[in-house]
Amino acid sequence: MPGKVAIFRKEHFNAAHRLNNPSLSEEENKILFGKCNNPNYHGHNYDLIVKVSGAVDKVTGYVIDTKYLSDIIKEHVTDRFDHRNLNLDIEEFKDLNPTTENIVIVIYDILRNKIDHHLDLKITLYETERNYAEYPA
Repeated sequence: MPGKVAIFRKEHFNAAHRLNNPSLSEEENKILFGKCNNPNYHGHNYDLIVKVSGAVDKVTGYVIDTKYLSDIIKEHVTDRFDHRNLNLDIEEFKDLNPTTENIVIVIYDILRNKIDHHLDLKITLYETERNYAEYPA
């Protein structure tokens, strides 16, 4: 019996955000978040990698249909997040600081509900070439 196989889908989106905690003073936010606290926001070219792992289906030969995976990422993540201000345009960040860590968790939660629960899911989000987060860790 073969073990699990991992399927990956890589996508891209551009979005702006501001790291800011309203419970802190303006000065505390500047010290804590630096240039990421710019009141006029700043943007990133995010790379998103979605990993789905599981047993290969004997009928289809798939772990997951990659067309389906592509479609749900597009509909529920990239179409919603691309060229948006995360703080202002995305409901999940209304009261949640859009750090890379929080963004990767939000994307996971969105996609987890669209992918069969017998399959494992891991989200990797590159904010920059050198900074990225994975969830679950």
